[in-house]
Amino acid sequence: MTARTYRDAYGIPHLRADDPLELARAQGRNAAADRAWQIEVERHRARGTSAAFLGADALGWDVFARRARLADTARRCYDALAPATAAWVRAYVDGVNDGLAEHGHRAPEFAAAGTTPGHWEPWTPLSVWLSHHVLFAGFPTKLWRDRVARALGEEHTELFATDGPGTSGSNGWLIAGGRTGSGAALIAGDPHRFVEDPGIYQQVRLACPEYDVIGLAVPGVPGIGHFGHTGGVAWAITNAMADYQDLYRERLRRTDGLGGPGVEALGPDGWQPAAVHRETVEVAGAGPVEIEIVETARGPVITGGADGEGEALSLRCLPRVDVELGFDALPALLRARTVDDVDRAFDHWIEPVNVVQAADTAGGLLHRVAGAVPDRPRANSLRPVPAWEAEHAWRGRRPMPRAEVDGTAVMANQRGLAAPLGVEFAPPHRADRIADLLAAPVAWTAADMALVHMDTHLASAAPLLDLLAALDALSPAAEKLRDRLLAWDRRMAADSTDAARFAELRSAVVRRFAAEPALAGLTGPSPYPEPFLPWLALLPRIAYALETLLAEDRLPGVDRAALVRAAAEETAAAEDTGRTWGATHRLAPWQALPGADGGSDEDRPGLAGDHDCVLSTSSVPGFTDRSARGPAARYVWDLADRDNSRWVVPFGASGLPGHPHRRDQLPLWLSGGLAPVTTDWTRLTEEP
Repeated sequence: MTARTYRDAYGIPHLRADDPLELARAQGRNAAADRAWQIEVERHRARGTSAAFLGADALGWDVFARRARLADTARRCYDALAPATAAWVRAYVDGVNDGLAEHGHRAPEFAAAGTTPGHWEPWTPLSVWLSHHVLFAGFPTKLWRDRVARALGEEHTELFATDGPGTSGSNGWLIAGGRTGSGAALIAGDPHRFVEDPGIYQQVRLACPEYDVIGLAVPGVPGIGHFGHTGGVAWAITNAMADYQDLYRERLRRTDGLGGPGVEALGPDGWQPAAVHRETVEVAGAGPVEIEIVETARGPVITGGADGEGEALSLRCLPRVDVELGFDALPALLRARTVDDVDRAFDHWIEPVNVVQAADTAGGLLHRVAGAVPDRPRANSLRPVPAWEAEHAWRGRRPMPRAEVDGTAVMANQRGLAAPLGVEFAPPHRADRIADLLAAPVAWTAADMALVHMDTHLASAAPLLDLLAALDALSPAAEKLRDRLLAWDRRMAADSTDAARFAELRSAVVRRFAAEPALAGLTGPSPYPEPFLPWLALLPRIAYALETLLAEDRLPGVDRAALVRAAAEETAAAEDTGRTWGATHRLAPWQALPGADGGSDEDRPGLAGDHDCVLSTSSVPGFTDRSARGPAARYVWDLADRDNSRWVVPFGASGLPGHPHRRDQLPLWLSGGLAPVTTDWTRLTEEP
């Protein structure tokens, strides 16, 4: 048979073909049919050409993508793939090109942006993957730590260390068969990313005689990498919070040779030639921008070094250094039957570095870190280091930790299994809360997982409430506010007026903290590129490190109690409108064309949860209550019966505005509901 596409009640594609290559073509065609605009935007972002139709707002990213050599790295990594993997990726790309030619015109965004679907190269999926994940490990945090050390002193370098709005996290948990109602394992969780419309994850089924896999695919990338269930084995990941990219301080100088002007960079062995060329970035509504691309022996120069001279920063990352991205893991995962197969597949994984959990129907369990982390001095992980000092060179790769599973295992970006590999981790609250919930004497089922997914307890509220409780001589209004918040159940429920009042107090504290003279050295304009700004702004850094800043007296000149007192009086003096947390904590997804099919702010749904809740819906206290980051999907993989598995994404299967399946999963996502996984072909509808 030729490849066939079936749909379930939510329009989720189930693809069926005679062999893996034809199935890869079908997946590519489907990605183009369902997500043409989305994958084309990602292709352009990876090439650094999105400003040509999105305008000046996209220029900062395009310049970074070109200077970081994302497309060139993808080409090199594609050329280094195992031949069978390269053929599989090519088949996917052939399907994308066929699908764009046939279906691309259905996406109205192309006409709105004044562009048309383009052509995918064999290496394009690798560049899309790099573009999605190049900032995943948060290397701009090293610039922030450098700024903190210079402004506050070396002893404060890691003062603001925490999982913040510029990073991505996840919850995940594995329950062994001895703790479930069926006697077989359950794997559940939710990846946290910036919520995109349409979503970053696409529910899909890939079936051929060699395998039959359901999972969450990344549109524009073949296979199912992060979350999948083959029937015999299932796996899931979270961000390990590892540090695997380095920034080097470079000294550059101009040279003139027979070949024309060149650039040299100072390395451990003296001045060495750097690769240099110029590129032009087209910008819709503005003139073209010419940039110089410089690459030293450490890596591409991503900022500084104007006209190839002076101080600059280069980025060193493993895909560029070792010409390996980890795509050989993807077809191996599709063929996995046991946790040992999954384990071997993830041995090929490079980045992002993830914590993996897997279980199979024979009772096998897996809990490990997958990816590649260079072995180098700790100083490299903290701040940019001098390129000319040999001690900062890489020395191979670190071993990947693994652990046994004793009943349950929880991963939530906390300092745990991956601790030796990173610097900044999420606070332990989400992991501790999940572990506490799973400790209940319950024979867990897939239906019970919503109790964990949707938990809104905010443990990180404690330091602020403790300081509030210790205050005396407050005004009557502030006393009333204090008593009210001390009686609050600390749940960030969407319909809670107490949660809303707590959020108002917290925001006032953050703003006052940011105005403290002791932190004045951390304010002011940044000399770094626009894509790095989420890591470099003071107010978000305070917002996400607030628990640490309030719990410990680490900054001289900052009176924490006085700061909370002033914030309490300010909040109490403001009118109590009786609004709920969900009235201001609204979903604000990213769209390449803002406003396209998005509605007004009042039309956006109100959300429960908060950054440190298991239901992690992040805002930036002190700046906005709106949430741009949260669960990009939820899943429950049941090893007793794959058809008892469940999943949901924030919006729907289709990326087409106005399509019946564009937003049909949103009510489920908001309420904690999950769509059923349907694998019986007779219950699916075949597309003509």
